[in-house]
Amino acid sequence: MSLAELSEWPVENAAGALLRTDLGRTVETYGDADRLYELASVTKLLVAYGVLVAIEEEAIALRQAAGPEGSTVEHLLAHASGVAFDSPAVQAPPASQRIYSSYGYELLAQLVEHETGIPFPDYLREAVFVPLGMRNTELAGPAGHGARSTVADLTRFAAEVAAPGLLDPGTVDGALSVHFPGLPGFVPGYGKFTNNTWGLGFEVKGDKRAHWTGTRNSPRTVGHFGQAGTYLWFDPDLQLAAVILTDRPFGAWAKPLWSEFNDRLISQELQGV
Repeated sequence: MSLAELSEWPVENAAGALLRTDLGRTVETYGDADRLYELASVTKLLVAYGVLVAIEEEAIALRQAAGPEGSTVEHLLAHASGVAFDSPAVQAPPASQRIYSSYGYELLAQLVEHETGIPFPDYLREAVFVPLGMRNTELAGPAGHGARSTVADLTRFAAEVAAPGLLDPGTVDGALSVHFPGLPGFVPGYGKFTNNTWGLGFEVKGDKRAHWTGTRNSPRTVGHFGQAGTYLWFDPDLQLAAVILTDRPFGAWAKPLWSEFNDRLISQELQGV
């Protein structure tokens, strides 16, 4: 099977792309690559990239205080600040639990806006979307889940993550590495993990078993999925990346469909090498 299998998914609309990052090209696409989809939490990857640009520009700093007492920009990016999912309530001390927090990304956006004097959606557009040619992407809502984009634009983003040009490769390598290892916490929709590995914005698969990526994805696979029925992953060991966008909210229909689909994509591509 290939991306054409998306035609069999229980969704109204879907589009996707598979990239060979070692070759620097897209090897397969499906659907309308320019159709706009709500990203939900895939938004966090784009916002994290904008925050990393602000760090490289020295507008803010990774170890700068932000969020709850004792928390920093790094804690917020890695869901280790202790702030609640959707409010400023503090549920744990920093670096004690991996509490997945969309509100933490709103705090990051507010910080960048305060330090630069630029509304964050504008900053993100000029810092990330314009230089990457992501013409149809915008942050139209909260920084944790309010972006919309297309497969064409997210393919450009995935290519940037695999071979950075906008950011220093060392910065991206750090973002794709685990920060605050050993923290327990929940991956929404997939349950609790004793070692809920996360980088800066990017979830790191690590040794998680039940997961939205495939069983053939390596532990170093990074990415994010969204409650809008969307996901993006990059596997640096397999040198593959995938972007899948749908218009059906994440739910039971996606489990284990996504994982099994990713396994078939990987098997097909590796067999064709």
